[in-house]
Amino acid sequence: MLSNIRVVLVGTSHPGNIGSTARAMKTMGLSTLYLAEPKVEPDGHSIALAAGASDILKHAKTVSSVEEAIADCSLVIATSARSRTLDWPMLEPREAGEKLVGSALNGPVAIVFGRENNGLTNEELQRCDYHVAIPANPEYTSLNLAQAVQIICYEARVAHLAQVESGVEPVPVDENDENLEAFPSSRERENFFEHLENTLLSTNFIVKNHPGQIMTKLRRLFSRTRIERQEMNILRGILTSIDKVVAKNETKDK
Repeated sequence: MLSNIRVVLVGTSHPGNIGSTARAMKTMGLSTLYLAEPKVEPDGHSIALAAGASDILKHAKTVSSVEEAIADCSLVIATSARSRTLDWPMLEPREAGEKLVGSALNGPVAIVFGRENNGLTNEELQRCDYHVAIPANPEYTSLNLAQAVQIICYEARVAHLAQVESGVEPVPVDENDENLEAFPSSRERENFFEHLENTLLSTNFIVKNHPGQIMTKLRRLFSRTRIERQEMNILRGILTSIDKVVAKNETKDK
C-alpha cells in the first residue's frame, strides 16, 4: 500500500535535497519518488545524503510537469502554507496521512512538495484535492524540504501501522464493478474542468475577456465535495447535452 503513495518534488534546485528526501522516504517505508521539472538531477551529493536510500534515487521518475506526475492519481495533496488568497480545503498532517493511506489501497495517490524558494504556484495548487499545512512554530516556520517530507511520510506510516494493527483486512476494490464509487484520476478531473469551462464560455456564463474567478471557485467547490467518477460522468453528460443545444442554436442562427 505504501508503494502507491507517490512523493512528488516540483522544481527542485538542490541535488542534496533530492537525496535527503529519498532517505526520509525510505525510513518511513515509502519508495515512489517523482521529480517534476527539476532544475537539477540526482548526483553524487544526492547519493551521499541518501545514506543507503540510493535505490529510491535510481528508480525516481523524472517528468516535465506536475500534471504529468499526478495524472493517474485519485487523490492529490499539496503541501502549502495557509493562504488567505487561495481558500482551499485544508488538512492537518495526521489527516493527510490517513487520507493518503485510505486511498492508496485502490491505486496511486500523491503528496506534492513545491520549490525550495517559493513553493507551488496557484495553478499547481488548484490541481490538488487538498492542501496540508505543517503547524510549525509561528515565530520560526523554516522547515527544509526533507524535513517536510519526513513529517508527512511519518504520518502516512502511522496511519498504515494503525490499519495493520486494527486487524481489519482491507478489501481491494474490483475495478470491473459497475457500482464502483471510485474517485476520478487527476487527468479525468482536468478533462472535466476543461469541458466545464468550454461549455460555460459557449453559453456566455463566462466572458472570455473577463473570466474572473469563476473556474477557481468551481475547482474549489469540487475539491471540497470530492465527487466520484460516476457523478463526474453524469455531470459531463449534462455538459454534453448543453453543448448540443448550443451548437443547434448556432446552426439555426446561421
